[in-house]
Amino acid sequence: MEKILQQGAEAIIYLKDSKVIKDRIKKSYRIPELDDKIRKQRTKSETNLLEKASKIIDSPKPNIIFEKNKIQMPFINGEKLSECLDDFPLKKQREICRKIGENTATLHAADIIHGDLTTSNMILKEGKIFFVDFGLGFISKKIEDKAVDIHLLKEALEAKHFKNWEVLLREFLKGYEKYFEHKKVLEQLKKVEMRGRYRH
Repeated sequence: MEKILQQGAEAIIYLKDSKVIKDRIKKSYRIPELDDKIRKQRTKSETNLLEKASKIIDSPKPNIIFEKNKIQMPFINGEKLSECLDDFPLKKQREICRKIGENTATLHAADIIHGDLTTSNMILKEGKIFFVDFGLGFISKKIEDKAVDIHLLKEALEAKHFKNWEVLLREFLKGYEKYFEHKKVLEQLKKVEMRGRYRH
């Protein structure tokens, strides 16, 4: 019995036998051989990132399946943070955001860039915050890439949790201070945001 959990432009994510399977979709506009190669590379890359992340923060540890461009991982039966964060008292929201900051600091210290750092890609289960969907992630030592990760999180808080977003961002940044280069990243974040303003 299969149940589709999510369907996007890049992949279908479904539940089968208590396992989550992410299956990258074929792109008809690409040459079949090239499409197969790209999907295989991205699947392998995401699997490796999940492997590394699951050793240092709460994140699903994948069972490697490279054939047919699939990743299989355990199902985290919790709540999507984007849908439940606002329901908690502010004190609890602040605790959660500080923990997100600590997790992000841990990832960045290991040079893991999530690539889509939003509360939609976090699951709350029994007090733990699981980071999921590393499909846009990569390894990088660049301060710029780490700043962009935080910029995405800031935008997500402002858009999805606008009532308390400034308070929640401050808590996130307190947690992020665990990363030894956090000051450099926050300096770069200002530059990233300035570039964004000039584009509009």
